[in-house]
Formats: sequence, C-alpha cells, structure tokens
Amino acid sequence: MLKENSKEVIVSVIIPLYNEEKYIARLIESLIAQTYPLENTEWIFVDGDSSDNTVAAIEQYVSTGMYPIVLLHNEKRKTPYALNMAIEMVRGKYIIRLDAHAYFYPDYIEKCVYYLYTTDADNVGGIAETEADGFKGQAIAKMLSTKFGVGGSDFRVGNGNRFVDTVPFGAFRCEVFERVGLFNPKLLRSEDNDINSRIRENGGKIWLAEDIRFKYYCRDTVKDILKMGLQNGNALFFTLKVNLKAMSVRHFIPFLFLISLIVLPILSAVFPIIGYILLLEVTLYLLLDVYYSFLDGKAKYGLITLWLYPLFHVAYGTGSLLSLIGVPLY
Repeated sequence: MLKENSKEVIVSVIIPLYNEEKYIARLIESLIAQTYPLENTEWIFVDGDSSDNTVAAIEQYVSTGMYPIVLLHNEKRKTPYALNMAIEMVRGKYIIRLDAHAYFYPDYIEKCVYYLYTTDADNVGGIAETEADGFKGQAIAKMLSTKFGVGGSDFRVGNGNRFVDTVPFGAFRCEVFERVGLFNPKLLRSEDNDINSRIRENGGKIWLAEDIRFKYYCRDTVKDILKMGLQNGNALFFTLKVNLKAMSVRHFIPFLFLISLIVLPILSAVFPIIGYILLLEVTLYLLLDVYYSFLDGKAKYGLITLWLYPLFHVAYGTGSLLSLIGVPLY
C-alpha cells in the first residue's frame, strides 16, 4: 500500500494513561502486531500518576529492550498536559495519538500513514467498533454505536471516507501543531474537538477513513457510563467559552432535551397547548427508544437499552446544564 520512501518515515505514537492495567497489555500487543516497520516508530506513553499496575506492566515490556517505548510521568495528570508533553519530544514526521482503552488492528498505523501521505488532510482517523465485556457492557456498546445514542458522530456509527469535523484520537502531520498550537490545557474533556476546530479554522482538513478501524472498549457498568455522560456533557459550555466553533449541533441536543423536560411542563400550566407539544416530544422520543432498543436487529439488549438511552441522554444534558452555571465535574 505505501510508496517505498514513505517506509522511512518515523511515526511517533503518543498515548496518555491513567489506571489502565486492565487494557494496557492488549494495547501494547496490538502495537507489536502492527505491519508498519517497528524500527520506524516510537511509542511515547505518558502516565498520569496511576495508582494501579499500569506502569509496572509497561516496564515489563521496556525491560526486554525489544520495543521503542518511552515512558513519561505527567504530574498534572490531565490528558491535554500528557499530549503536549509527548508532542514536544517526538521525533516523527507523523504523530498518531492512541487510547489505552482500545485495540488497533495490525494495519492501523500503516493506513494512517498512507492517508496522510496520499491526501491533503492534516488529521486522519478511523471508525470505532465499540465493544465491552459482559452483557450489560455489550448493551452499553450497542447504545454508543447508534445515531439515537450518540447523534451524528460519524466515527461511532461507521460513516466514513469523507472529510469531517472531528475524528477519534487522530493521526497528525507534525507541522500542524506549529501552525495551530498544542492542545489547550484548559479543556480537560474536549481537547480533541478544540484542536480539530483550530485545524479547520486554519484551512486544514480532517479525513475519516472507512478502512481504518479499531476496537474501543467502553465503560461496562451503568454507573461508569452515566458518569462519562455527565463529564462529557459538562464540557459543553466550558469549551464554548474558549472556542465557539469547537462544538457541533449534536453536542447541544441532550441539553436542549433536558431543558424541554424542565421548562415545557411549567409553561403548559399557563399555556395548555404547550402540554400537547410536550406530549408529542415525549411520544416521539419513546418511539425512537423502542425502535433502537428492539427493532434494529439487536433486541436481546432491549430491556437494558430501553432505559439506558434516556438515562444517558439526561446525564449528558445534566452535565451540560451544570457547565452553563459554572459547575465543573472534573
């Protein structure tokens, strides 16, 4: 697939970490299995002061002397700091950000380099195949793979081979950070939306490739996925204060849904016709809930996703509402 001279490119893989002992071996084994030449890569792990065995697991691979691993310590712990620390020391022409909660297919790096080499995109990404352990975890993964669950998030619902507003993690041309700057340390949950917005604002392009794929292991308990929804939703208005163009329409929908559930019942006491609008909204929502829970081919998870969809949407909207009044959840 790659032209001969592109095999000489040094690829810097950067991975922020915190308490990833459950996933770290699976991630490293997927890096070892990559078809892109090992000698032309470096793997920079940045640990945010993990309290589990994450660092010990990485050090076992380091001790073999077989792999191009650099292990850094991020005393500030948050993801943007980890990414910037790694970017400032990379040797590569291309920087590929990965996540520890994932397994990357053997051709992942090769295909990222291919599209960076053959297109004019400044950032390239692929499709996330969301997975989880256990029956509840699989139901959560299903919810995060539908348009009803996550809106028009192309990389989650498999809509690729086109230019988009954002991609997961990202494979970047190194010089793009000289042009648009590093990740913003003020944005602890939406640093990727912000950097991609700045790339587009400066005339750059972002390509989502259909044939670049990876498995993403989502939270596998209801408590954890609702916590994630709260925290992700909480990024909305804090991000807008920094970059008005970083968030898209889909990020506002859970917030607007929650506000409607609060405001419309109050207004209906004064204007009865509002009650019919509320009834229509709730009816349409429940119909979509039933459809995506039972009628889309994976009905075995229906009794879980039937109530998980509204819980997740309300949690996300609640996080956004808290950000509007200035309450951070990090």
